[in-house]
Amino acid sequence: MTRLSPLLERNERFARDYAPVALGVPTAQVVVVTCLDHRIDPAAVLGLQPGEAPVIRNAGGRVTESVINDLAYLAFLADALFGASGPLFEVAVLHHTQCGTGFLADTGFLGRAVQATGIEETTLKASEVAEPHRTVREDVAHLLASPLLSPRISVSGHVYAIDTGRVTTVVDVS
Repeated sequence: MTRLSPLLERNERFARDYAPVALGVPTAQVVVVTCLDHRIDPAAVLGLQPGEAPVIRNAGGRVTESVINDLAYLAFLADALFGASGPLFEVAVLHHTQCGTGFLADTGFLGRAVQATGIEETTLKASEVAEPHRTVREDVAHLLASPLLSPRISVSGHVYAIDTGRVTTVVDVS
């Protein structure tokens, strides 16, 4: 028995009533970019159902070049396969309070993390979310400045409060 075994048992219960969702444009027309933190479940927090919204997760929920590449591909896919006209989708950048990447703001901790992981300091530092209201604004600006982002994609920025469960809009859709 592995640690995954109880989760596979849950999957069996899930699969009993499962109904697949056909490939198509996500019905909410939103792509959520958020943190990989286990306390953040975008489906639960935003009430998402399968087929409504893709979710891109990474450390801190930061907008990296990889995230931009994924969004560029999703825009291409929506346009090429589904002939979407007009706006394609909104990207909702969702950072959160009490993020574990906030420890990277401490230079001593950052140095130990570099030493322990072998990850470059600039890469680790770029994932830091000590001030989520600030980093959401930075990431929205980063997305909007990218030449790879289709002009048919809108962007908004939000912060999820761990202690209350509430999402606050920091940057309205643009």
